[in-house]
Amino acid sequence: MKKVLTMLVAAIFSLNLHAQCELPNTAFKHGEKLVYELYFNWKMVWMKAGTAIFLTNKANYQGQEGFRSYLITRTSTTLDNYFSMRDTLSGIFTTNNVPLYYRKGAFEGGKYRCDEVWYKYANGKTNLTQRYQNPDGKVTTRENQSNECVYDMMSLMQRARSMKPSDFKKGEKKFFKMADGDDVVDVYVVYQGTEETELKSSKDKYRCIVFSFMQKEEGVDKEIIRFFITDDDNHLPVRLDMFLRFGTAKAYLLSSSGLRNPVKSKL
Repeated sequence: MKKVLTMLVAAIFSLNLHAQCELPNTAFKHGEKLVYELYFNWKMVWMKAGTAIFLTNKANYQGQEGFRSYLITRTSTTLDNYFSMRDTLSGIFTTNNVPLYYRKGAFEGGKYRCDEVWYKYANGKTNLTQRYQNPDGKVTTRENQSNECVYDMMSLMQRARSMKPSDFKKGEKKFFKMADGDDVVDVYVVYQGTEETELKSSKDKYRCIVFSFMQKEEGVDKEIIRFFITDDDNHLPVRLDMFLRFGTAKAYLLSSSGLRNPVKSKL
């Protein structure tokens, strides 16, 4: 009887944490495809750098229904002469945006690294198995645990699309735990307000909500990505400003299909 009660309490704690991590998806659906063109700032000149494709489809992970999203980034042949980048990010999460699995394979500047994260929810905690292969080929595997919800780059990006801007005040910060390499780090998102954004090739203009993704590096707050998402129910990322170690890059939406909601923010 005692064993049964212990298992029941553990299950309740697990469900409670899982529920706390949930945020109903209102922004995307199976079959969404977003295509971006990339630009890189090289010696004060913006040059076309390559393409990125963002795909979202239904998934079944260990018997649980959800979504799998891919972000595939490729630099152009021209930029490869300066800096080659072949990144593939993949994330699986429930229909309510609770992360289940994450992988990032990054080939950048001739070096390869890989992050993998497996999520489990038990005893009121988020339990993570993190596997990290550094650019030198060394692989480390580590078990981490948190009393809070933990995310990764893909699940946090998709989760942000279902967040309500009306819940934010300009300059407000929302803090999150994020899996990074073989560790769990503190990150936060800052709401920057709204602004009109013009895309590079199409010259289409959108009314956008702007968020900054921030992280501490060596004790200093650093902006990693600035997201421009449409001010409608899709919360579609139409522009991303990426502040990289080797420079600044921008991604502009080139085409979209399979959207869940009407695009009402186009000007």
